[in-house]
Amino acid sequence: MSDQPLRAVSGSQLPDERDNIALRPRYLSDIIGQDSVKRNLEIIIEAARGRGEPIDHTLFYGPPGLGKTSFAHIIANEMKVNIRITSGPAIERAGDLAAILTSIKPYDILFIDEIHRLGRAVEEVLYPAMEDFALDVVIGKGPGAKSMRIRLPRFTVVGATTRLSLLAGPLRDRFGVHFRMDFYDQAALEHIITRAAEMLAVEARPEGIAEIARRARGTPRVGLRLLRRVRDYAQARADGVITGRVAGEALNLMEIDHLGLDETDLRVLRTIIEKYSGGPVGVETIAAAIAEDSSTVQDVYEPYLLQLGFIKRTPRGRMATAVAYEHLGIPYNVLPDQPRLFEE
Repeated sequence: MSDQPLRAVSGSQLPDERDNIALRPRYLSDIIGQDSVKRNLEIIIEAARGRGEPIDHTLFYGPPGLGKTSFAHIIANEMKVNIRITSGPAIERAGDLAAILTSIKPYDILFIDEIHRLGRAVEEVLYPAMEDFALDVVIGKGPGAKSMRIRLPRFTVVGATTRLSLLAGPLRDRFGVHFRMDFYDQAALEHIITRAAEMLAVEARPEGIAEIARRARGTPRVGLRLLRRVRDYAQARADGVITGRVAGEALNLMEIDHLGLDETDLRVLRTIIEKYSGGPVGVETIAAAIAEDSSTVQDVYEPYLLQLGFIKRTPRGRMATAVAYEHLGIPYNVLPDQPRLFEE
């Protein structure tokens, strides 16, 4: 079983992070970063409000921790409607979804996190609900069974997924709007962390904020988590002020390097370089070598390593790049008899 959710640099929400809800932006004007998503949503919401209609069904996809749930709440706030929150694993039977749909109010938003994990029977109930705003119910069993259609009010489904490829084609096509969530740049993360520090009444210097943002892996959730841990260190080992030095000491103690890589990320890189000569090597082999699930390697570790340019995907598998060797302090082209493995 993967221990990924316990990592400090994991984009997944940890059990003790419910307080982060209060730090979420409430309106589009509060959003920093994701400029393309923000601009398009402004137009879609303004047009829908002008027509007096709900917005189209909307799908957010991308790595965890980038704000998919926050955007769902922002849409509800901007449209001034209620939001119902659930997740794919929580809807085990078609009847569970039917109960949710029959209680929904006009223009409400139904947010389904991890929507790619919906069961096939549940998806079949969702299709007519999204397309025709109707719920098909079968009453009775056997030859005497009857089908009845229940009309539903117009509403919006907002879905979130980290695995777009696992979403069934018919379900994906029923979303009128698709948004890819990208990693945040340094400036956006600094703004987000500064805002959170003010809300938490934490005294933080610009260089301390910059150090946290630099190691946050382009992910706001990670940045907020690191801010809390650095705050604890500052209160216990310093004068309570987060300076560049204090932030660096705290994050080094957590074994998070200057690029935001932790011990597990480095294990992935060392596995490719030291055990498999830099690659190419399949993701299943990497997962087995580090005792992780292959989907965890793909969803959690790979995106950031790809963004940094430390690994690349090839038809034959994953390969480590020259910058990965440099980061680990390992000479490039260490096997002169196999130079073709390392050519860019």
